Amino acid sequence: MFDIAPNELICRVFTLVIAFTVHEFAHAWVADYFGDYTARASGRLSLNPLVHLDLFGSLLLIVAGFGWARAVPINPELLKKRSRFGVLWVSLAGPVSNLIMAAISGLPIRLGLIPLAATTGVLPSLGEFLYVFCYINIILAIFNLIPLPPLDGEKILSSLLPQIAQKTFDQIRPIGSIILFALVLVGSQVGLDVLGWIITPAADSLSLIFAGV
Repeated sequence: MFDIAPNELICRVFTLVIAFTVHEFAHAWVADYFGDYTARASGRLSLNPLVHLDLFGSLLLIVAGFGWARAVPINPELLKKRSRFGVLWVSLAGPVSNLIMAAISGLPIRLGLIPLAATTGVLPSLGEFLYVFCYINIILAIFNLIPLPPLDGEKILSSLLPQIAQKTFDQIRPIGSIILFALVLVGSQVGLDVLGWIITPAADSLSLIFAGV
């Protein structure tokens, strides 16, 4: 964390606050739309960052460029009353919101309206901030689509699996967080950066589409 330049740190902190807040609000809003008011009752249908941020996931974003916020509580039974795929839509809402933010922030750079000019000062240039904001939102979207708890991808995959495959997935679910932590914290240190191999090529491709960089 202390090797990060001040301008980069500022970009990441502001991205953290905005991206995580909108991501979790999107989950809560879609759940509310589908008739599950659990998030509303717990105060999570809000754009207040303080109700969404997770300490460890936030620090990880600043240091590693990806992380997570506090999961929005949902009641799958209430969602299923409105739609068979209610959990799927709620889970997709977060990553989709990140991709929308990435597309919006990358567009001025792609159109040449704002130059992608780095700065050696404390404060980032507008172009630098927009690019970092775009790229980290892309990473968050892809990272959250990985099918391991506590990420959205686990709920997405679970809602799509046939009943017979659910039993196998249920056996993996309790150790999903352990696998994820091992991949994040240990893998890159021993030369097995599996997440990097998955996320970086996809993020670079989407960055080229959204920002032209």
